[in-house]
Order: sequence, then structure tokens, then C-alpha cells
Amino acid sequence: MTGSAIAGLGTLLALMTAVWAASAARRDVSIVDVCWSLAVLAAAGVYASGADDLTLRRSVVLVAVFLWAIRLAGYLAWRGWGAAEDKRYRAMRARRPRFRWTSLFVVFWLQAVLAWIVALPLLAVMHVEEPGGPGLLDALGALLFLVGFGFEAAGDWQMARFKADPANRGRVCDRGLWRLTRHPNYFGEAVLWWGLWCVAGAAPGAQWTVVGPLLLTWLLLRVSGVRLLESDLLREKPAYRDYVARTSAFLPMPPRRVRER
Repeated sequence: MTGSAIAGLGTLLALMTAVWAASAARRDVSIVDVCWSLAVLAAAGVYASGADDLTLRRSVVLVAVFLWAIRLAGYLAWRGWGAAEDKRYRAMRARRPRFRWTSLFVVFWLQAVLAWIVALPLLAVMHVEEPGGPGLLDALGALLFLVGFGFEAAGDWQMARFKADPANRGRVCDRGLWRLTRHPNYFGEAVLWWGLWCVAGAAPGAQWTVVGPLLLTWLLLRVSGVRLLESDLLREKPAYRDYVARTSAFLPMPPRRVRER
């Protein structure tokens, strides 16, 4: 398993280096976001190619990761088509005179390492000896993956429809799943990876791969997800503060009643 893990990391670093070269030519680092899920899919492919036997259980996990990766990459590519470089990367470019070169380390290789850690449950699925048959953790994992995938896909679709209506320009989306949580897409992403970990954790000795979903959940809540996005939205949209007051940040919950001042 160690050899496959090293091969997976090497593949991710090589892939992200190629993406960096493309971004340098385009002067647009945003393409790294599109390639995130594809990098995880590439790691899954490496791990599957080194497995002793591509069993039904492993094949189902591989198909699930493929569907997640292609949908997410396709959506982000469609959303960003023709748009300028994401403002996060523009700010980094402004602060770093040699950002074209340093972005290889501070963005692309960092993303490669993070993707490698997040994908550790997939390494376990492909290389740890499987349990005797489908069990409770497998069923729970499948359920969590389906719920998470549904939340992420539906949340993205609802937001895309909201933004497509010119009447909603400058307004805050508080419809559908966005009425229950301010970030249904992030919630779905975390839940589906916890589901994949449950499948991995069903095998003896694979529980340590919990570092993957733990890291992803921390990133979504504290680093590149909720905290970073909301700091901008609170500045740009005054109505967002009221939305925050009545809507759960992450876990889907009924809207809170806000007392009028």
C-alpha cells in the first residue's frame, strides 16, 4: 500500500505541475479549482490500478468518485467560462511579485498534497483486505454519499438558476436548500467524503484514513470555504447579514426567527 500511496502523490504533483504550466500561460490560477476533483479522481485511478482485484465494492466506489469528480469539475468549468481570474488569486498575485512562479508551490503543489490526504480513504478501499461482505458501515457510507452528492449537486443547480435571473442581481439566494443552510454545496461535499470514509473504515485497520474527511471538513469550515467566502459576502451584500442571522452556516436546519429591532 505504501508504494501505491507514493505513486498517487507523485501523480498528483505531476498533474498539478502540468496545470500550473497551463495557468502560467493563461495568467489564470483559477483553473486549479476545476482540476481539484479531477486530481482526486486521478489518485483513485492510480490506487485502483495497483489493487490485487477490482472487486464489485471497489468498482462501485470508483464509479461514485468518477461521478462526483466529473460533475464538480464540469460545473466549475461552466461557471467560470469566460470569467476573470478569481479574486482570491488576483489578491495573491498583487501581494507576490513573482506569483507566476511561486504559485507552483503555494497553490498547485499545496492542492496536490491536500487532495492526496483527502483521498486516503480511497487508498484503503483499494488496498486493505475487504470485510466478508457488505455491512452496516458500507450501507451508512452509501447513504451518506448519496445524501452528500444530492446536496452538492442540487445546491449548485439552485444557485445557478438564481443567478441566471437578472431580477436577482445583488440579492441573496435563500431558496431551496439555501434556505436551510448557507452552504449546501460545502455540506454535501463534506458528507459524501464521510460516506466514502465509512466504506473504507469497514475494512480492518483502515480507520486511520479518517484524516481525509477531517481535513476536508476543516478546510471547508475554517480555511477556503465558509470563513473565506462569507468575509467577502458580508462586505459586498448588506442583506447577507440578515441571511446569516436566520440561516444555519453549515448543518441544514429550519430558518431561525429574527427579532425585529
